[in-house]
Amino acid sequence: MADSSPAPSAPSHPPDATPSVYLIAAHPDWNESRVNRRLLEAARSVADSQGIGAPRVDIQDLYATYADYCIDVPAEQARVAAAQLIVLMHPIQWYAMPALQKLWLDDVLTYGWAYGAVSSGTGDNAAAPANAPGTALRGKDLWLVATTGGQEESYHPESYNRYYFDAFLPPYEQTASLCGMRFLPPLILHGAHSVGRDAVVAHVESFRQHLQTYPAWAGAETLAYEAMRRTGPGIEADV
Repeated sequence: MADSSPAPSAPSHPPDATPSVYLIAAHPDWNESRVNRRLLEAARSVADSQGIGAPRVDIQDLYATYADYCIDVPAEQARVAAAQLIVLMHPIQWYAMPALQKLWLDDVLTYGWAYGAVSSGTGDNAAAPANAPGTALRGKDLWLVATTGGQEESYHPESYNRYYFDAFLPPYEQTASLCGMRFLPPLILHGAHSVGRDAVVAHVESFRQHLQTYPAWAGAETLAYEAMRRTGPGIEADV
């Protein structure tokens, strides 16, 4: 698919710098976005005003770059390989990621590059030697930043979505696990179509602060998240 793909978008940082964050934003129609558009603007402001010691942020707008759904796999793999944190930012659509985000995973996270390093025959990515085929993502972090149209209360066994929201997270978590990545606590805003302005502002600011301070927050929040997953019936939103 790489042969007929459009030219890759330029990284949002100097070519001689190594980004530590690769943010992949996927929204089919930014004009209809109430929250994700503001999150993208916040990410761009962080990328444009990186201070000393702050992580570098490389941003990809999937639907703008690959409107023809023809993904430049080598270019994407290079940008992912250069990052320590990969951010998937999108609205939840039909309980999953948008179609182009799913295609990105299908095309970019290939066997022998993102996973499949099982020299021991155990299937354990962590057991394979360093730099072995299938270890390109090992040790990196994966962070889901998502919005839902439904209110948080709708993700409940007694409401129309029937499940707590964390029931829809295993595909993300297992993708990270298979690739030897750490799945960080997701940042979720429910009811994005109708939640109040103050909640949106607070959510965007939380997102901005997380980007600016990575990886300082990742360790403690991940431990708390994992403990909550072991003991609670559902995760808290907007962690």
